[in-house]
Amino acid sequence: MSINGFSKLSKEEKIEWLATQHFSNPEDGIATLKKYWNSDLQLQNLHDEFIENTISNYYLPIGIAPNFLINGKTYTIPMAIEESSVVAAASKAAKFWAKRGGFTAQVIDTEKIGQVHFNFYGAFNKLELLFDTYKSRFFEDTLHITQNMQKRSGGIIDIQLLNQSHKLPNYYQLHATFNTVDSMGANFINTCLEQFAKTLVALAEQETSFTEEEKNIQIIMSILSNYVPNCLVRAKVSCPVEDLADKKISNPQEYAEKFVNAVKIAEVETYRAVTHNKGIMNGVDAVVIATGNDFRAIEAGAHAYAAKNGMYSSLSHASVENGIFTFWMDIPLALGTVGGLTSLHPMVKIALEILGKPNAKELMEIIAVAGLAQNFAALNSLTTTGIQQGHMKMHLMNILNQFEATETEKKKAIKHFETETVTHAGVVRFLENLRK
Repeated sequence: MSINGFSKLSKEEKIEWLATQHFSNPEDGIATLKKYWNSDLQLQNLHDEFIENTISNYYLPIGIAPNFLINGKTYTIPMAIEESSVVAAASKAAKFWAKRGGFTAQVIDTEKIGQVHFNFYGAFNKLELLFDTYKSRFFEDTLHITQNMQKRSGGIIDIQLLNQSHKLPNYYQLHATFNTVDSMGANFINTCLEQFAKTLVALAEQETSFTEEEKNIQIIMSILSNYVPNCLVRAKVSCPVEDLADKKISNPQEYAEKFVNAVKIAEVETYRAVTHNKGIMNGVDAVVIATGNDFRAIEAGAHAYAAKNGMYSSLSHASVENGIFTFWMDIPLALGTVGGLTSLHPMVKIALEILGKPNAKELMEIIAVAGLAQNFAALNSLTTTGIQQGHMKMHLMNILNQFEATETEKKKAIKHFETETVTHAGVVRFLENLRK
């Protein structure tokens, strides 16, 4: 099944090879792949060029969560996600808090990080003196890269030389911080870092006080970090405890205390914290994907931040003090609203337009709020009716589609499960009885 020169084949040839080598029914496989091609050839070509070896498109539904009141402004939030109940839960949380003053969000900082990792075989004090003497050269040598970013009030913030030889023999870093304004900035940062590496090597080679061994700096790699603890945003909701009263919250004080306890469990119990934070990322990732940002980088950075104190813990926190319930979260989010897919993918353009064409800081606030709302909705269900009641009702349609239910069967099933608990086995039994 191995093949040489696969990338050089045409799209049709790639599919033909796949069909003959991997599909039990080649004709059906090819038909399915082509069914998901866009009929607009220009649009399909655009999608084909996003990645390599493209054979088709993989669709995710994009939904809308309205009524998000954030810093006094109402937003409609687009969410691209396949998991049932996420959009509904976010919408419900947004409606709940819109009646209680809404969400507040604040960007704490926007600093991003990149590192040049290298080996140096000599005395650190000599390397340190070289760096301190010629530090300005690193800024000068990257001016052709940073000029446009500087015009937008961004660029390189600082560069430090770090001695990491206590971790690995002869291991050192150039640790740089950046402000990339409204772009995520990965390419910008990596280009700067590669120039830093060239400058460092050149400085070492021309340094007369260095031995031949010291001149031979070995660059291991130059790469940005997706851990951005100083690219941070805080989202929060707060209200008097008595204002929490709702259809399912008859005793607000008891509810608030139980809610806070549920969050504290996630703070101290890693098994719970992972699922707790996964719920936050349901909301975060859905908006990150919809707006054409890198959800994998966001996930990695968020989970690293959750373990910053040496133990994996909850990203969100809650308290009741002086009769005030407060629920908040700090989360690192390195996002962009220009560059990358934001200027290429038509649905990303639509998503950003729905959000009112936010800048990167505003998008950080919106996405953090989406994550906090999702977390609130999950904890609200867990501490009142239980998670499965609402989740499985939303999952009902997926089960019915799995068993190819007709429109008539769907209507009857929806009616039946208005008063019955939705389970996979229960839906199967209902359809079997209906079809007898």
